[in-house]
This record gives sequence, structure tokens and C-alpha cells, in this order.
Amino acid sequence: MRRVVLYAVVLLLVASCGWAGADDTESGALPGAPGGVTATAGSATSVHVMWNAVRAAGGVREYEVYRDRARVARVPAGEHMVDVTRLRPSTTYVFSVRARDRAGRLGPPSREVTATTPAATAADRSAPGRPGRLTGRDAGSTAVQLSWTAARDDRKVVSYDVYQGGVKIHSVGGTQTATVVTGLRPGTRYSFTVRARDAADNLSPAAGPLVLTTAPGGNDGRATAPGAFRAASHEADGAYYLDLSWDVPRTDGTVTEYQVQLDGRTATSVVWGGQAPRDRASYSFYAGNAAGVSHRVRLRARLPDGTWGGWSPERTVTTGAER
Repeated sequence: MRRVVLYAVVLLLVASCGWAGADDTESGALPGAPGGVTATAGSATSVHVMWNAVRAAGGVREYEVYRDRARVARVPAGEHMVDVTRLRPSTTYVFSVRARDRAGRLGPPSREVTATTPAATAADRSAPGRPGRLTGRDAGSTAVQLSWTAARDDRKVVSYDVYQGGVKIHSVGGTQTATVVTGLRPGTRYSFTVRARDAADNLSPAAGPLVLTTAPGGNDGRATAPGAFRAASHEADGAYYLDLSWDVPRTDGTVTEYQVQLDGRTATSVVWGGQAPRDRASYSFYAGNAAGVSHRVRLRARLPDGTWGGWSPERTVTTGAER
């Protein structure tokens, strides 16, 4: 039991102090290291790199993307993804991202991620078939959820490209057939299409267009709130801890930060600096020495576009009520 207590206390200190890549927004501070960096092969000669938005005093001017520690792209602050092209087939590359603020100062690099391009396919001029049954729905006022059925190819589908109004906005791996597009405007009509890509960079005909309208008004957070939220309590060495667990929201990118609210006030932030959970997450924190005290608790995620998602349902938990 002492090991569990030590873990909970250390995690609380890590989260509260903003360690592990949390963005420092104090005046004069450098922009933080981008979190949630992923790299996925888009073809035998390209890799799609994504990251989460960084907060910085005075704002971020641009992001710099590095391949094997050499800069290969500069991306405007409003974008959080890029396709790195002209790569070699069957090769593993290392990618990282840095943020530059409006004063021109470059922040520290993100953690490094790797991606391996597939082998080239000789004389492959056959494009994949059209993805089938593109469907979707609004996920609140700033997001939509898209899904489609897998396309067929004589070799292999390596990735799917998602387009908004004819402009490519995202890529996902060839085994993925759903995604959530965030950062949209409330009450706005959007048109989406999806195309499959093979290792030879052949593109399929587009599935769609699918026209969706985001919900009006403020962001109600539907589909961006942590799901299946649970709260319990345990006792260790005379102290009581609250144990939280939840399903990670599905978004275009990786969720690395959560805000925990206790009894109507912000209690702490939980920040993952390494490999953040992708499916189910959990967190424990100190709640005091008194048994029989009831608390109301809920949490929300910071989405990859830098905005906050919706709150989870609020749960009531009583110290001393062992699970």
C-alpha cells in the first residue's frame, strides 16, 4: 500500500507543478514544448506529423518541424500538422516539433517520435477504390465526427486523407476509419470528403461530399468530454485519496492535459509528458485526513487544437467509502 500512496503523491506533485512538458505562460517565458506529437506514414515517401497547440505569453507565431534534428518545415501558428515529403521508402525517421513565439524566441523541442515509411511498390499505378459510406454528425459547436468504410487496394491502403472544402486538413493511418475534426466555428456549414492513399501515392476517388453543420452557440462539449467517468476513494496510512478513471476523448491528436475540478473549484491539472493514455486513463490525488467527507468532482481535457473540451459528468464521492 505504501507504493500506491507514493505514486499518488508524486503524480499530484508532477501535475500541480506542470512538470513533463506543461506550457509556461508566465510573462517572459519561452513557449513550451509541443505535446501530443505523432507521426504516421502517409505513403512510401511521406509522413504526416501532428501535434497539440502550445500556449505562450504573447502568442505563438509558428511551429518548426524537425526530421532527424534538421528543420524540414515551418508551419503557421493556426495549424498543427504537416506532411513531410520526399522521403525514402522503407526508412525510419525521427521527428520533433518546436514552437516560436511572436517575439521570435524558439521553445524547447517536443519529445521525439518515429515513423517508418513502407516499401515502394514497383510500377503501381492502380489507385485504391473509393472509401465507402462516409457518415458523420456534429460533436457540439466546434467539432464533427466522421466515419467511413475501408477502401480496397490491390496492395495496401497506407492512409486516408480528410478534406474540408477541397483542402486537405488531416491524415490517418490505413487501418483507421473514423476521426474527429476540431477547431470549427459554431453554427457553420462544412463539406468533407475522404480519399484513400497507397504506398505509391496513388489517391482514390473521394468519398462524399458530406455536408455537416456544427451546433449553434457556445461549445457544449459533446463528444469531447471524458467518457465513463468514475470516482472512488481509498485510505492509505491515515490519509484519504480520490481515485478517478475515464475514457480518453477521441480527437485528431493526443490528449496530454486534463483539468480536475473539486467542489466547483479547480483542484489541479494532470499533464502527461511521456506516452499519454489513448483509451482509459486514471489519476489519484490527496483529499485530506477526515473520513466521511463528500466531494463533487469532474474533469475536462485540453484538446489538440488548444481549446478545452466538455466537462465530464459530475460525480460525488465520500472519503472512507472504499471501493
